[in-house]
Amino acid sequence: MPTIPSAYRAPLLFRNGHIATIYSGLIRKVNGLHQTRERMELPDGDFMDLDWSYASVPTPKVVILLHGLEGNGQRPYITGSARTFNAHSYDACAVNFRGCSGETNRLYRSYHSGATEDLDAVVRHILVSKKYNNIVIKGFSLGGNMTLKYLGEGRKLPKELRAGIAVSAPCSLHSSLIQLLSWNNLAYAIRFKNHLIAKLRAKQQLYPELIPDSDIEKIRTLKDFDDVYTSRAHGFEDALDYYRQCSSLQFLHGIELPSLILNAKNDSFLGPECYPFEVARGHRNLFLETPSNGGHVGFHDKQNVYYNEKRAIKFLEEVL
Repeated sequence: MPTIPSAYRAPLLFRNGHIATIYSGLIRKVNGLHQTRERMELPDGDFMDLDWSYASVPTPKVVILLHGLEGNGQRPYITGSARTFNAHSYDACAVNFRGCSGETNRLYRSYHSGATEDLDAVVRHILVSKKYNNIVIKGFSLGGNMTLKYLGEGRKLPKELRAGIAVSAPCSLHSSLIQLLSWNNLAYAIRFKNHLIAKLRAKQQLYPELIPDSDIEKIRTLKDFDDVYTSRAHGFEDALDYYRQCSSLQFLHGIELPSLILNAKNDSFLGPECYPFEVARGHRNLFLETPSNGGHVGFHDKQNVYYNEKRAIKFLEEVL
C-alpha cells in the first residue's frame, strides 16, 4: 500500500515532538482501568508477567500490548490502549517483558528488540484457553519493532492472529541508535542507560561471574550496554550484529497480515531508515502512516484518548 495520509492534528503545544514525548511518557495519567496479573512460565524456566484487563462483556477478541525499552504494563501508553480496546469489546493482555514487571527474571538473558520467541510464547499461551478467535498485536517502540519482526520473519502464524499495529517503531535499530546518541536526545539516552544499568546491577547478584564490575564500568552509552550485555546474553557477536539481526526492516516484505506502522515525522528517536516508504509502496499488507507530529509514543489528543488508540481501532475496523 502507498503511504496513507494521516488525520492526526496535534494540539498546538504538542506539535513540539519533545513535549509530546515527555508529557505522554512521564505526565499523562490513565484512570479507570483494572488489571489482573498472570504469571506465565516460559519453556526455558524463566517467566513473564501478563497484566489483563477485560471488556465489559465476554468477547472472542483480544489485543496483545507490547511496551518499549524499559517500559512495563502500567505505562500510560499501554494502559490508555488497554482502556480503549476494552471499550471496543477487546480484552487486553499487557505483556511485561522479562525483568520488566518489578522483579528480576531468573535467567542471565533478558528481553530485547528481536525476542520474538517470547511474543510467540504469549500468543500460544493465549490460544490454550480457546477463548479467543481474533488476536491482534499492538507494539510500541521496541515492542513495535518486535511486532513487525514477528509478523514477517516467516514462522507459521496461527489462524487466530489477524493483524498488527506498530507505533513509533524503530524499524532500523542502528538508525534509531544513532539518533538516540545525538545531543538532541542526550537526556533520554542517559535516562535509558541509568535504568538499564540499575537492572544489570540487580542481575549481577544472580550472575556475578558473568557480569563483573569491570564490564559495567565500561558502559558509557546505550551501544556500550548492548556490547557488554545484550549481545552476550542473547547470542549475538556484538551490538552491531544484534541491530542487524533484529531490525524489523528486513522482515517487512514477509508480512502477510494487515499491519499498520504509525511513525511521527518529528519522532526524535527514529532515523531515516525507520520510515520504510519504498517497502510500503509495493506492499499489499503494510500500511505506513507518518503524521507530521506525535513525537515518540506521543500522539496526544482530546479527552485523554490518544490518536494512536483511536487509529488502532479504526484500522482494525477497516481491514478485518
